[in-house]
Parts: sequence; C-alpha cells; structure tokens
Amino acid sequence: MNFFLCVIGMTMIVEGLPYFAFPEKIKLVVMKVIEMPDSALRTFGFVLMLTGLGLVYLGKK
Repeated sequence: MNFFLCVIGMTMIVEGLPYFAFPEKIKLVVMKVIEMPDSALRTFGFVLMLTGLGLVYLGKK
C-alpha cells in the first residue's frame, strides 16, 4: 500500500507540473482538446494505457 501511495503521489506531482509552470499554455491545449473528435481522444487514451502497461511490465521484469 505504501508503494501504491508513493506512485499516486508521484503521478500527481508530474501531472501538476505543467499547470503550475505554464498555465496559459495549458488553457490553449485544453481548447484544442475540446475541438478534437471523440475517436481521436479514445485512440490517444488507449495508446497511453498500452504504453503505461508496457512500462509497468518492463519495470516488474
């Protein structure tokens, strides 16, 4: 459980960095994401999940 909490904490730090460092750029990115079709967002999310799964697999190996 401690490892899980550390991973969640590190993920939150990495996810929060762009919002802290470049808030005006993030607003532009969000506006572009809103304009993207749902299928493109689903594909992007799926690729991210597969990449994350691959990294976890390599890390556990």
